[in-house]
Amino acid sequence: MTDVALRPTALDALKARVTVLVGHFGAGKTELAVNLAIGLAGRGETVSLIDADLVKPYFRSRLLRDELAEQGVDLVAPHGDQFYADLPILVPEVAGAVGQAEAGLRRVIVDAGGSDVGARVLGAVGGLRNPALTDVLFVVNGNRPFAEEVAGVVTMLRQVETASKLVVNGLVANTHLMSETTRDVIEAGLALAEAVSRETGLPVRFWSAMGAATGPCWQDVDDRGWPLLRLTKRIVSPIDNPPAGRRRRSTVI
Repeated sequence: MTDVALRPTALDALKARVTVLVGHFGAGKTELAVNLAIGLAGRGETVSLIDADLVKPYFRSRLLRDELAEQGVDLVAPHGDQFYADLPILVPEVAGAVGQAEAGLRRVIVDAGGSDVGARVLGAVGGLRNPALTDVLFVVNGNRPFAEEVAGVVTMLRQVETASKLVVNGLVANTHLMSETTRDVIEAGLALAEAVSRETGLPVRFWSAMGAATGPCWQDVDDRGWPLLRLTKRIVSPIDNPPAGRRRRSTVI
């Protein structure tokens, strides 16, 4: 068994210039997108995070505009009076960011909306259909409705592909319960992702969980050697207390 501390991380597993995260509603795509973007920026990469979630107004990556800027991440989202609007707006800067990624000038993380409904907008961004440029990763979270069994996950994956006109080429195992995550939750989530991988032939690119669940005493929770993303909770809902040292950001107007 490989020591978790010595394994490649999720950031090492991102090989393409553009990474698109898709999956069920509430699968954790936004938290993943923000953590990945900040992680890449911390490595000295030029990074854009595209907020393409046109479905869910309360948990969008755009709500972390200031924090992302402080971390060196360029946020691509509606601006001005449209920034907080609950409207299906995909700004022209999206194509520009993807074009720069194609030219090798930056890395891009795309936070898509949930389910096939949220993924539909991705079909409007032509550059994303280039498999040499883009990885499309389906986030598997067994704690979401209709995602508890392999069949439900695969059905949604195919629906996302049809709606987005993109081909999923990898999986992310993201089954956790944030601060209430237990070893059993992690193990069940990894087993589900592995079963989906067998059914679809798609590799699991990495797995993730909130920090407390991935400490030293958890090094043996995964014996598959998959890269790990240790998540830092950054998305704060309107009813949550903000993390220590951070003030609450406006979420809706």
